Amino acid sequence: MSTSTQRYLSFHQSNADKNVLKSIFSTSLLLHICIGFILVSGIELSGLYLFNGFLNIPSERLQTARTVYHFMSMSVFFTIVSVPFTASLNSNENMLGLSVVNIIEVVLKLIIAISINGYHGDRLILYGLSMACISFISLIMYVIYCNSHYEECTLRLKKHTNLGIIKNLTSFAGWNLFGALTGIGKTQGVAILLNVFFGTSINAAYGIANQVSSQMNFFSATMLKAINPRIMKTEGQGNRLQMLRLAMMASKFGYFLLAFVAIPCIFEMDNILNFWLKSVPPYTSSFCSLILVAIMVNQLTVGLDSAIQAIGKIKNYMIVAGTIKLLIVPVGYLLLKSGLPPIYVIVGYTVFEGIAGIARLKLLEITGGLNIKEYIKNVYAGILPPTLTIISSLYFVVSVSNSPYRLFYNIPFSITIFFISIYYWGLCKDEKQIVDNLIANASKRLHLRWI
Repeated sequence: MSTSTQRYLSFHQSNADKNVLKSIFSTSLLLHICIGFILVSGIELSGLYLFNGFLNIPSERLQTARTVYHFMSMSVFFTIVSVPFTASLNSNENMLGLSVVNIIEVVLKLIIAISINGYHGDRLILYGLSMACISFISLIMYVIYCNSHYEECTLRLKKHTNLGIIKNLTSFAGWNLFGALTGIGKTQGVAILLNVFFGTSINAAYGIANQVSSQMNFFSATMLKAINPRIMKTEGQGNRLQMLRLAMMASKFGYFLLAFVAIPCIFEMDNILNFWLKSVPPYTSSFCSLILVAIMVNQLTVGLDSAIQAIGKIKNYMIVAGTIKLLIVPVGYLLLKSGLPPIYVIVGYTVFEGIAGIARLKLLEITGGLNIKEYIKNVYAGILPPTLTIISSLYFVVSVSNSPYRLFYNIPFSITIFFISIYYWGLCKDEKQIVDNLIANASKRLHLRWI
């Protein structure tokens, strides 16, 4: 949802009109407070149905589940209200500010994870309360930092709210919210299906798979946070061709930054899970591997999402792409109702991600003039040789070694091969120049520190 505010802030920053930026921020903050109240109301009303016999929860833990659900609802509200502040940091390309808050969040979560072991009451309730408190603390940190560093981040909502901007932002944020809800519906809809048909053990496997995928997605997500403001600003300056080129690069580098960890983990998934978990739920390895494939497929066109957001014509895109991804829920229900095992639902999850990617290409060709042949040449053809290289190296090691400690040398070896193949076979001239400049700057800084 932060893309809505970030898009307007980045788009208008080239004009350097502080009053416009103040109006955009204030209007966005007011809008997100309203959205927060609406969503929390919907979540709480949904809870009345979910906990009234729909979900498969042991009766002795039902009250605990309800309590944690309320804490989750609070976390959602705090997270939504913080969106304009994170969008302001992103639009100003302040990765340091975002990183500081994220590091504090991680440290607090680590403290909670360690402390919770010594708690003798209901640990799940304590966990839910702690997560809600962390969301609130993060919001306060964002408010204090942005209000003190950026003039546009004013809290005087009545003074700077603009009705015209409300209309534009409401439409833009509304369609982005629809896209976000279809994403939530896809993920949680599959979770509910698995719970209803198979119970909590399969839910545990799916939950672990989603946790693995979210951690694997960290590197590419961080890169996209850095490049998205540049895509928005380039479009705001009227340079459509350069904006589309940046979107292609975002997709390619996003895929590489995910694949260098995800592909080795797919080959070593059983060993990783055995080291990580005392007891591995059934289907966990298959779920993890397939969902990693799904998010790699998504990364192949992830830059196009930013390009469409920059152009601003998102209505048709959100309807088409969101609906395609959401189709896994009714299709998954039909698959499970026909007696097929749960793995077929996750296969469908991956297939619909691919179909949504194809839709992205076509929609951006229509709305933004994307040359699909050029995209295939620059992105798909570029990622193919390094991908085949890392798969071949992993397959070779797996076929000659059965050691449970194989992952400790197989993963570093394959990652090294992958990066070498990316540099020589996966990058275009301009992309290789960017990498050369980064390496040269890093070497220069390292040399100066040693002097």
